[in-house]
Amino acid sequence: MILNDKIWAGTSNEGAVCLLPENANRHGLISGATGTGKTVTLQVLAEGFSNLGVPVFLADVKGDLSGLGAPGTVNDKILSRLQSCGAASYQPSAFPCVFWDVYGEKGHPVRTTVSEMGPLLLSRLLGLNEVQSGVMYLIFRIADQEGLLLIDLKDLKAVLSYVGENASRYTLEYGNITKATVGAIQRQIAILEDQGGSLFFGEPALDIADFFAQDADGRGVINVLQAQKLYLNPVMYSTYLLWMLGAIYDYLPECGDQKKPRLVFFFDEAHLLFKDCSKALMDRLEQTVKLIRSKGVGVYFITQSPMDVPSGVLSQLNQRVQHALRAYTPAEIRIVKAASETFRQNPAFRTEDAITELKTGEALISFLDKDGAPCPVQKAVVLPPQSRIGTLTEEERLALSAKDAVGVKYDVPFDRESAYEVLAQNLYAAENEYGVLEPVSDAAPLETAVPVQEPAPVKTFSFKVFDPATGTYVERIVAASPAQVPQPVTEPVTYSRPAAEVPAYSRPTAYPVSSTAYRTPLPRQTVTPKTTVRKTTKTKTALTANALDAFARSAINSAGRTLGSQLTRGLLETLGLSGKKRR
Repeated sequence: MILNDKIWAGTSNEGAVCLLPENANRHGLISGATGTGKTVTLQVLAEGFSNLGVPVFLADVKGDLSGLGAPGTVNDKILSRLQSCGAASYQPSAFPCVFWDVYGEKGHPVRTTVSEMGPLLLSRLLGLNEVQSGVMYLIFRIADQEGLLLIDLKDLKAVLSYVGENASRYTLEYGNITKATVGAIQRQIAILEDQGGSLFFGEPALDIADFFAQDADGRGVINVLQAQKLYLNPVMYSTYLLWMLGAIYDYLPECGDQKKPRLVFFFDEAHLLFKDCSKALMDRLEQTVKLIRSKGVGVYFITQSPMDVPSGVLSQLNQRVQHALRAYTPAEIRIVKAASETFRQNPAFRTEDAITELKTGEALISFLDKDGAPCPVQKAVVLPPQSRIGTLTEEERLALSAKDAVGVKYDVPFDRESAYEVLAQNLYAAENEYGVLEPVSDAAPLETAVPVQEPAPVKTFSFKVFDPATGTYVERIVAASPAQVPQPVTEPVTYSRPAAEVPAYSRPTAYPVSSTAYRTPLPRQTVTPKTTVRKTTKTKTALTANALDAFARSAINSAGRTLGSQLTRGLLETLGLSGKKRR
C-alpha cells in the first residue's frame, strides 16, 4: 500500500513503517525462518513498487506469488491484521503480471544465447573445473575469431568438436587443448541437455527491455518467473538469476540517484546464489551489486539467515526486514546474536530477544531515512497484501498470459544460421574439394560403386609460430591430406547418384577356394617337447672353448685382422697352448 508517496510496509508502536522510494535502490534483505511470513512481506513490497510505477522482477519458487495477478479476499484474519496496522481503508486489487518459465510450461519461454551467457556463468552451469573453464574461454575466443555464432548448445558442441579435431592449429597461440578436456566438456553438456538446459538456449532471446513496462494505469509490471521446476536444479536456478542481473546491468546506462528506482529485483532463496560459487564469479557478483545502484536498480535478497549472504554483499544491503529466527542449538544462537548486531539498536527493547519472540507476520524493520541513515529497528506488524495470498489456477494464468503483449514475441522459437550450420557447410565444401558428392535430401540411395575421382588439389592450412629473429608470430602454411579435413557434425545425409555412367560391379563367377573351406577347422598340430640337456664336465669344457673361439672371432672382426692375430697369439701363449717352447 502507498502512504504519502511511500511504501507502507507495516506498523509499529511508533507508527507506520515506510520505505522511501528514493532510497529503494540501496538494496535490501528479507530474512527469517520458514513459515514466518517472508513471502507475504515480499508480496507487499512488490505491490508497493508496482503502485509507484516501478517494474519488478521476482522468482516464484513455491507458486504462491502468482496470486499477485488476482485481487485478494477480505476475511476475518485480514480485517484483524488491518486493525492491528491501523489501516483505515483496504482495497483488494490485482496487479499487472507477466509470467515467465524457462521450460515454457507455466509462462512465456525465457531464452538466451550461449554467447550472451558467457564462459564464466556457463562454466558454473556445467560444473567445470579450472582447466576446463580455461578451455571454455578459448572456445569463445576462437568462435569470435572464426566468426562462428554461439546461439544454442548444438553450436557449442560443434565448435568444441571443431577445435578438438584441429587443436594443433591453436596450440602455439593458446596452449595445449587436449581431446580429453574437450570430451569432458561434451559430457557435461549432454548432462545439461538431459536436465532440460537446451530449452534455455536459443532464439528469440530475451530482450531485457521487455521487463521495463507499465500498464495503462501507470503501474509497474511485475515479471514473475515460475521457478517451481527450475528450483529443483539449484545450479541452473542460481546461474539463470545471476545472468539476468548481469544482463540488466549491461542494458541500463548510468543515472545516479532518482526519485524512484527503474527496476526492483528480488532474489528468493538467495543462499543458492552463493553456494559453490567460484572466486571469479563471487567478485563479479559483489561488483555488480555495488555498481548497479547507480543504474537505478534495487536488489533485494530473501533467505532464511543473514549469514547465508557473504559479507561483501551483506554490507551493501541497507533496507532490513528480519522475521523470526529459531535458536535451539549453539550455532543458531550465534546466528541470532549476529543478526541482532546488524541493526541500529532501539532502546525500547532488546533486539536479540525480540528476534526469537516474533510471531508469524511480525518483523524487525529498519529502513533508511531521508538523510540516508538507518532508522532504529522497529518491531512491526506487516500489512496484508492487496492481491491474493495463494496461487492462481491454470485457467486464470492462461487468461492473463493471453492478454499480455510478449507472447507473440517469444512463444514461437526459430533457428537461424549459426556455428553449427556454418561448420557443416564448410565441411561439405571440403568434401566436395576431395571428390565427395553433394548431399541431396530427396535423392535415392546409391546402389552402385562411387566412381574414381581425379586427384584433388592439395588443401593447405595456416597456423602461427613464434619467430625468434623478429620476436613475433609469423604465419606458416602446410599441406594437409584429405584425412585432416574436419569430420561432419551433422545428421546423416543421403547423397545423390553420380551424373556420369558408372559400370556396375560384377561379382566373380568362381573363387579359387570354396567358401566352405574357410569354415573347416585346421588339424591340431603335435608339439614335441624340448629336450633338456644336463650339463657335465665335458660339456662345460666344450662351452668354454666355443666361447674363447667366439671371442677371438669377435676381436678380429672389430679390431682388424692384425690386432686380432696378436691378441689371439698372446692369449694362446698365456694358456700354454702355443707350439713354441718357453726359455
